[in-house]
Amino acid sequence: MTLRIALFTMILALLPACDDDSGTGNNTNNVNNTNNVNNTNNTNNVNNTNNVNNTNNVNNTNNVNNINNITFETTIEVGPGLALTDPCEVNWESLTPSTLVLIHYRAEPYRCKFALATAGTAEAPLVVRGVPAPSGDLPVITGEDALTPLALDYWNEVRSVVKVGGVSHSSDFPSYISIENLEIRSARPAYDFTDDSGSAQTFVENAAAIHVEEGDHITVRGCTLTDSGNGFFAGSASSYLLLEGNYIHGNGIEGSIYEHNNYTESDHITFQYNHFGPLRDGCPGNNLKDRSKGTVIRFNWIEAGNRTIDLVDSDYEDFYNDPAYAQTHVYGNILIKHDVEENGQVLHYGGDSGDFTRYRKGTLWFYNNTVISYRSGNTTLLGISSGDESAVCFNNVIYATAGGTYMAISGGEGIIALENNWLPTGWREVHGSNNGTITPLDNIEETDPGFTDFSGGDYTLGGTSDAIDGGRALEAALASYPLSRQYLIHQSSEPRPVAGANDPGAFEHP
Repeated sequence: MTLRIALFTMILALLPACDDDSGTGNNTNNVNNTNNVNNTNNTNNVNNTNNVNNTNNVNNTNNVNNINNITFETTIEVGPGLALTDPCEVNWESLTPSTLVLIHYRAEPYRCKFALATAGTAEAPLVVRGVPAPSGDLPVITGEDALTPLALDYWNEVRSVVKVGGVSHSSDFPSYISIENLEIRSARPAYDFTDDSGSAQTFVENAAAIHVEEGDHITVRGCTLTDSGNGFFAGSASSYLLLEGNYIHGNGIEGSIYEHNNYTESDHITFQYNHFGPLRDGCPGNNLKDRSKGTVIRFNWIEAGNRTIDLVDSDYEDFYNDPAYAQTHVYGNILIKHDVEENGQVLHYGGDSGDFTRYRKGTLWFYNNTVISYRSGNTTLLGISSGDESAVCFNNVIYATAGGTYMAISGGEGIIALENNWLPTGWREVHGSNNGTITPLDNIEETDPGFTDFSGGDYTLGGTSDAIDGGRALEAALASYPLSRQYLIHQSSEPRPVAGANDPGAFEHP
């Protein structure tokens, strides 16, 4: 392992940077558009949080606190037959730490917008939690024809249904806030609402179901975010965000490349156990787009989108000069490309602003993912932006239904260590010219990975799969990012079995 890393580091030092971003493929989404994240001043179900595995089950010190065992000083209940029948009757502007707000299911959506700005603590958080119906259906909060309580006073109302931070009615910095078990939807044109002054407004294109303008240790767990410009949006004044066990799908703006299911730029962010579904029809945005430092994407199911994952640059010096910006971890995910997206790339890593000084210039750790491409044309696994970026790609199952000759590993830039993966026979380094370097080692090359039930969407390894025990151990540098869990359909996880050597892919054969 030491020799392998040393060789990888030596190659990276010797290869000159290249200003040709040919690794981005044919997608016009590679443009200088940081305003949707950086300028925040411009305009299926989970029945209980205990059913979603908490981050404390995974060994990573960057995780958000465990709130399941907290006793709250104040509990506020909203719903049919209760003293408060609508979320607009809650005094959102004066909620204190150690408060639990329970919003009970009703058949009719709640038409209420609100903002959260409570400064909680790990021991005394603010939790806004939906109480699902017996069927498991989540309470719905919609932006369509919604009202904002007149007691609230916050800017950029046209940007969200639920907002965290960025308010005039409080000087507190939001912290330790958790939003759980709610379906939050319909923040986009041409949905109208009434703002905190009683005036009629219309949502803008880059509105989000949830918009975190600022806040520390903010959790969104067990929610459905849909029918909005962006499903989840967070700006650079946010830190230590956790998205866990959510269903994020059906977002975007028709014909626009600037809105996505997720669009974030945070000081550390973790995505785990989420189901990212396709965007709305006719919406060419990416699925998970992120400009954060300290990004961890693990144990998720992510399907469709112009790019499945788009990891690009920040324009904040505090971000791109931080060592955490240069280390990105993507592992244990199921990544699916359908035969409808224009862009053949699964993951893009580096930057899209054109200012190469801000690009990530670090290492993408990409391991134990299961990648499925249903495209009839070419697919490219990794579009790396320049020779200053590298990827350590190991223990993955990478499969294309069209055959191995349609699957390329690289878009033509960067340095890739390709080790102990299951690869389709005939796979290619690139589909075009190659200015980068790929170093393959100990990969398995076959025609069929031997999934348990491929046609039924079961991508676990069957008992006769050639991939079983074909992976390698994780290096010491990944001790804080272990394979302790695996995705459980849908929006949950389970312990990853320990059975012999590591299996390539997101699932271990028991």
